[in-house]
Amino acid sequence: MIRVLLVDDDALTLELHRDYVARLDGFEVTGECTGARAAVTAVLEKPGADAFDLMLLDMTMPDGSGLDVLRAVRGHAAAVDVIAITGVRDAETVRQMAALGVFQYLVKPFSYAVFQERMEHYRAYRSQASSTDGDATQAEIDALLGRSTGSILLPKGLSAASLERVTAEIRAAGPLSASEAATRLGMSRVSVRRYLEHLTAEGLLIRTARYGARGRPETEYDWKRGAAPGAD
Repeated sequence: MIRVLLVDDDALTLELHRDYVARLDGFEVTGECTGARAAVTAVLEKPGADAFDLMLLDMTMPDGSGLDVLRAVRGHAAAVDVIAITGVRDAETVRQMAALGVFQYLVKPFSYAVFQERMEHYRAYRSQASSTDGDATQAEIDALLGRSTGSILLPKGLSAASLERVTAEIRAAGPLSASEAATRLGMSRVSVRRYLEHLTAEGLLIRTARYGARGRPETEYDWKRGAAPGAD
């Protein structure tokens, strides 16, 4: 479970973001703050196993800015990831937040669909970070830096975040059928099959027939050893 700290001085915004997070699988709000100083204290007082994984950080608060918060927690070597959620649009602020390692910069107002996409991208990044070990491929390095899936061009209707989730699942648990992968990922079988077929067409998966005791054989997909996500 990804532990989330909400930081915003507006009570209605906190409530909205709390509801948004509650609709996502794999995320849990474990703290809320309405000011910059309180946010820094909350992060620094929860080290180790109880630490927050992700902070959704407002940029303008009465007692400080999101930049102040991020500088403070980075100054204490806190490893919490940060998604800035703000109405502030000026390029210098964005550059400074990027230099401090913000994962995403999301400008208000936005729809739940946009919020969901960004959070799924973050979840895929976390999954990639926990599964990558030893020497990393260029695509894995890109994923660890929070970038997209490299040079794979996605057909209309496919998202980079979902592609990363499907890719990580097949690499970790394959061979799997589309139904098995869909169950593990909490996605529809039809949707997962589209991603699996796309990865197969890109030469990253091997598709074989699984013969059972009765009925038609089931198609299963496995990672092609030596392939790297995003390979040309």
